Amino acid sequence: MDHPFKLKRVHHVEFFVGNARQSAFYYRKGFGFSQVAYSGLETGQRNRASYVMSQGKANFVLTTPMTKDDEAAEHIRKHGDGVKDIAFEVEDADQVFAEAVRRGAKPAVEPHDVTDEHGTIRRAAVHTYGDTIHSLISYKDYKGPFLPGFMSAPIAGDDCGILRIDHIVGNVELGKMQYWADYYANVFGFHRYITFDDKDISTEYSALMSIVMSDDSHSVQFPINEPALARNKSQIEEYIEAYGGPGAQHVALRCKDVLFTVGKLQQNGLDFLRVPDTYYAALPERVGPIEEPIDELRKLGILVDKDEEGYLLQIFTKPVEDRPTVFFEIIQRKGSRGFGKGNFKALFESIEMEQARRGNL
Repeated sequence: MDHPFKLKRVHHVEFFVGNARQSAFYYRKGFGFSQVAYSGLETGQRNRASYVMSQGKANFVLTTPMTKDDEAAEHIRKHGDGVKDIAFEVEDADQVFAEAVRRGAKPAVEPHDVTDEHGTIRRAAVHTYGDTIHSLISYKDYKGPFLPGFMSAPIAGDDCGILRIDHIVGNVELGKMQYWADYYANVFGFHRYITFDDKDISTEYSALMSIVMSDDSHSVQFPINEPALARNKSQIEEYIEAYGGPGAQHVALRCKDVLFTVGKLQQNGLDFLRVPDTYYAALPERVGPIEEPIDELRKLGILVDKDEEGYLLQIFTKPVEDRPTVFFEIIQRKGSRGFGKGNFKALFESIEMEQARRGNL
């Protein structure tokens, strides 16, 4: 389909969290993000406090409610900490909003100006799966630290080599994967890049299916997962049950040197999923020559997969909330534009071990 607008980038991901000040400390000390801006009582915002965390081109906004009737309070009660907004920068928020709604998107916030002493932006929003939204942000003359309503509040983090958001995975109910794939195709002009079925992503106990939707530039990519019928509860079902509905399962962060990044993150105390050492014994035969020493990959628990375009290296954190919901992926791409299909079985068996420990398999 001919779409009249292009998404420039993922502008930021906003998390609704129970304590934004503490979460900002966690992402600074754990992931190496730097705090760059703040909105709250000191800026005239009476209902919420928000901290902007940045590393490379990846921006997180951590928002906590300060009143019981704020929307964020109900979101946290229902879901725990989680992603509320995957915000896009666009050329013209009014045009994108109008066209998105015409093509079937449900409006969340009508287009409006947001202004402070640093200038003005135009902002709107549409709904996507669950309680998640996509804000649409276009700049007029804004020159401030982040967005109008935020003041500069820099606290440097110890950079861990994260470059940008690579992709964001959404978990949806059984039977809804195709619906949301069609939504991104029809509303935003994404195309189906890769499809995985239960033959690709399954173990003895559980299975899921996934469609990867991508914009033309592959700079905005959204895999959409749904559970598949299997003996036991899949990770998708566990997520939806714990989260209280569909939502963003994990955010993948691209880095330039996975050995450096994961080494620092582990030194910072982050917990990652591990696969058995037998995975690494079979690695040379499965993926062929790679530049990284396999002993170093084994030590850190990094996975490798290869396709016709190159290879990638990836690793996944354990859930970063007490509810088994949101987690993060660290990924380095060396030509490959895939998602680690060759790692699915080993990875999902590792996830199932964690599910069993939680009594949720």
